[in-house]
Amino acid sequence: MRYIYYDTETTGLNSKTDRIIEIAAYEPLENKTFCSLINPNMPIPKESTAISNITDEMVANAPTFEEAGKNFIEFCEGAVLIAHNNDNFDVHFLRAEFERVQVPMPNWQFIDSLKWAKKYRPDLPRHSLQYLREIYGIEQNQAHRALDDVIVLSQVFSKMIDDLSIEKVMDLLSKNDKLKLMPFGKHKGKPLGDVPKSYVSWLNENAVFEKAENSQLKQEFEKLGVL
Repeated sequence: MRYIYYDTETTGLNSKTDRIIEIAAYEPLENKTFCSLINPNMPIPKESTAISNITDEMVANAPTFEEAGKNFIEFCEGAVLIAHNNDNFDVHFLRAEFERVQVPMPNWQFIDSLKWAKKYRPDLPRHSLQYLREIYGIEQNQAHRALDDVIVLSQVFSKMIDDLSIEKVMDLLSKNDKLKLMPFGKHKGKPLGDVPKSYVSWLNENAVFEKAENSQLKQEFEKLGVL
């Protein structure tokens, strides 16, 4: 199975209003890379530049997503895409960008390496890519530039899954994809259906579900009809 690691740098955290300013990908089997700055047609906030070091001047003559997206599709044809925090971040930006240019996003399959790390390395206090890099003794590079992060991710993830195939990784993640027990709080460990509606309402009123890591929990409570 062909698989590709990818990463995006963006103007912010909201896929509805923010834009991709860099996208990179790495195919380890053939040692091929893809990387492109993207003109977002909007100013890049200083906060974003402070993280990614990407400025308005750097993207002024870069392709728009309409052009870069076509090249990305070609590079990733037929592959499973792997990103760290994919399910709560990168894939949402990809979908939003493809929708803006009215180009159908390919029916890619995705693996979220953060989800894997949280499940199979619960002994670790944090699961950020840079923390995992330190844990696995991988050399530091230019963090928060897309291609550098992609290369680090490929090294980290290969160590995390050891000799498991990508097919097996996808199978294990799909079997554990549905959240069934309350993961935190005074009702931790209870089946979601047994969590009092009043407590769920309290979580909602206090914006607990607005945190990216709780998006799946919110979806499960919505399915149960308590939100």
